[in-house]
Amino acid sequence: MGRPTTRAQDTDTDGRDGHGGLRRTLGRACAGIIGVALAGACLLCADPARAAAPLRVPTTPIEHLIVIVGENLSFDNLFATFEPAPGESVANLLSRGIVDREGNPGPNFAAAAQRIAGGSGRYAVTPVVRGAYATLPRPGTTYATGLPRNEPDLRFPDDLPNGPFRITRYVPYTAPVGDPVHRFFQMWQQHDAGRHDLFTWVGATSGFGARVRGDPASGTDQGGVAMGFYGMASGDAPYLRDLARSFALADNYHQPIMGGTGANYLALATGDVGVYLKDGRPAVPAPGQIEDPDPLPGTDNWYRKTGAYVGCADPAQPGVKAIDDFLASVPYKAWNAGNCAPGAYYLINNRSPGYLHDGTLRPRASGGRALSPQTAPNIGTLLAAAGVSWKWYSGGRTPTGIDARRYCSICDPLVHSTAIMTSDLRRNLQGLDAMYADIGDAKRFPAVSFVVPPNQESGHPAYSTVAAFERFVADVVGRVQANPALWSKTAILITTDESGGYYDSGYVQVLDFFGDGTRIPLIAVSPYARRGHVDHGYYDHASILKFIERNWRLAPLSPRSRDNLPNPVMGGADPYVPENRPAIGDLMGLFAF
Repeated sequence: MGRPTTRAQDTDTDGRDGHGGLRRTLGRACAGIIGVALAGACLLCADPARAAAPLRVPTTPIEHLIVIVGENLSFDNLFATFEPAPGESVANLLSRGIVDREGNPGPNFAAAAQRIAGGSGRYAVTPVVRGAYATLPRPGTTYATGLPRNEPDLRFPDDLPNGPFRITRYVPYTAPVGDPVHRFFQMWQQHDAGRHDLFTWVGATSGFGARVRGDPASGTDQGGVAMGFYGMASGDAPYLRDLARSFALADNYHQPIMGGTGANYLALATGDVGVYLKDGRPAVPAPGQIEDPDPLPGTDNWYRKTGAYVGCADPAQPGVKAIDDFLASVPYKAWNAGNCAPGAYYLINNRSPGYLHDGTLRPRASGGRALSPQTAPNIGTLLAAAGVSWKWYSGGRTPTGIDARRYCSICDPLVHSTAIMTSDLRRNLQGLDAMYADIGDAKRFPAVSFVVPPNQESGHPAYSTVAAFERFVADVVGRVQANPALWSKTAILITTDESGGYYDSGYVQVLDFFGDGTRIPLIAVSPYARRGHVDHGYYDHASILKFIERNWRLAPLSPRSRDNLPNPVMGGADPYVPENRPAIGDLMGLFAF
């Protein structure tokens, strides 16, 4: 992995040789895939002839799909004051009247007011609201680069109005800010059944990031950091603004899983969630690894235990019944019975991959901080079986190994996969140096590629900035456009893994126990994008999988994966709410073929 390869080696890695190497790869992959409900059927094993399938001809002019994934920015955090082209509409803080063009409170500012809730001794998706903040607590530094850790951020005033605030009124666009809480049970509460009014309260009370985790009196020092946004109408994010106005923007695109980076990257690769396995079968994690969001005695919402897994088929497990009851309250049936298999414990918070970058198992001494190797089908194995070339390019992956400062292990979901990491497909996981070289040759460039920036250029709060992410995106897009043979047949999707816990005012469709979650940005940059269009179709990361499958005539990944959901029927009373819920689109509405 990461070693320079010859053209012939790349051809073999991409499954374009005589298929002997690919058959060996898929044989090993199928041997490791367990036929249990949580993993779904082994799509690679079902028909051995698929290993010898002819090369797939795309159904559209798009022969190359590039997916650039930044980190931890909600739609309103980035596009709060975006103004679309004439004749187009967008749902954001400006259009809703919550703020004005300069980011000041607008006539409907109270619609985004943050509430204070009370406890009942048990975790609640919709806690009882007891009042509202008079002003936002001062945003916290958390662990922002160059600032004191876990303290009030003195760059912001201590009397911010109760609602969204423009970050760059107080902090330079190029400077880091604190990192809001963005975890599974917290996000369910933050959304508060679509009221979006508990972001600040949950950050202050749930305990994550506290100086002393077991001491509620120590506080979390989050303050109102989750309510910050950037002001495109005031000059912030000018390159991303221009891309959105010049190409196509989705303003109804969502993170698929409530919570953080690891779970959402896995969903991008599998359309599903990670699961705790032992010897390839579902098992029960150690008690300390199971999240318990019930509040400590004497507190409203200070979670008892910070873990990574939930046994969501068992309503007696901590926090499960509250989400089950909420799912039962929506006016349609959840997808796939909530996607919770009996006896399975699912990953809801971050855990490193079970493999190291070189294909060796992560040492057991990691103390439970790694997810066990995964056996579910993924986009890499699906594409390889169909003879469609692909690569996953990651910042920080070098020809000789990993640069830990720049590499994000939880942003590298195929490293979780036994089928990838124990086969030649591992060579498809490459660094940005390989991507820059590949861009120069349209015939060499893979049909499908995922691009993850280095940590410092990801846009992640605290250790990166939106400005740094913009520069990264501009560089990649510029390189592709500089090669006319590549650009003429390419679509570049620019999105983020998840919202980072930032406030967003958009509709969220409840699909199953795990989400959907907050709206996040997605821009489609292509000669075939609908110029200046803002698409209101309902999407999440499964939509990228559905686009790939439709463009290259592929079946869904597994019976569990969300790419099985139908395309939404839009255009009802609310143009953002599918009439046939649950439903997820395939992104075709962003293009004019």
